[in-house]
Amino acid sequence: MNAYYNNQTIIYHKGEFLKPEAATSSLYSQSLHYGNGVFEGIRSYKTEAGTKIFKAKAHYERLKYGAKVMGIPFNYSIKELTAITHELLERNQLEDAYIRPIISTGANMGLYTSKESILTMQCWAWGKLMGDKLLRVKTSSFERPNPKSCFVEAKVTGHYINSILSTNEAKDAGFDEALLLDMYGNVAECSGANIFMEKDGKLFTPKKGSIMAGITRSTILEICKEEGIPVEERHFKLDELKQADSSFFTGTAAEVVGLKSLDDYEFPLQWTDSLGHKLMKLYQQEVLGQRKNKLSKAL
Repeated sequence: MNAYYNNQTIIYHKGEFLKPEAATSSLYSQSLHYGNGVFEGIRSYKTEAGTKIFKAKAHYERLKYGAKVMGIPFNYSIKELTAITHELLERNQLEDAYIRPIISTGANMGLYTSKESILTMQCWAWGKLMGDKLLRVKTSSFERPNPKSCFVEAKVTGHYINSILSTNEAKDAGFDEALLLDMYGNVAECSGANIFMEKDGKLFTPKKGSIMAGITRSTILEICKEEGIPVEERHFKLDELKQADSSFFTGTAAEVVGLKSLDDYEFPLQWTDSLGHKLMKLYQQEVLGQRKNKLSKAL
């Protein structure tokens, strides 16, 4: 089959659990023709207390937010979505998994949102999206979308053309990932994850506005607060990032991954000595329920 499903795989589609090949969708869907759909990327982990869907509530709140701002009718509750996710994992006999719910729209060739929506949910075993090695990153010639042109904090399917273009450009040039700036020349994020930089024992990450303010990003900010790691959300330019001691990306699919270099600049601080490396370990403890603190108890 392929990396995402096999003969035993079960998905959730149109209110049923079924095989992927049994799923049908309209060739006249706005999602297919215009990119009007919303999705989430969620992870579950095998923990001592059983299978844990990490921050399910936050992810499904963002999914519902995306449907709302795009005008897509969607009446599932967070409780229902979470229950479907648990059943889907059980049917696929998965504990450590990546979960992809997507809301697609019905047939409508006009440009006013279709009044029909379809929930599809898939899951599969998937390692860290960007791997474990330190990344060689290229500054992209593409910018993050103008926040006045769309809802940048909604995970809308069509928005990810921007990510595909920047990733293609970086990989075709021999790099691992792309870094995008915003319309004002501020550092924004990579193609599918947020960025932090370390300078003189303090972390900095771009402010909200042009970025997808990720759930992993917010988790790292919470861990920093609890662990007494100084961190500031503010705008900064590429030149400042190229004077940083270290840098790392955060995202549900990527988790926490360090940067080796940006263009021709190599980050001087050893990754194992960096705050990013420390947070990578703390984040792993967090998702596995091994970090004894207020944050873990709240999830």
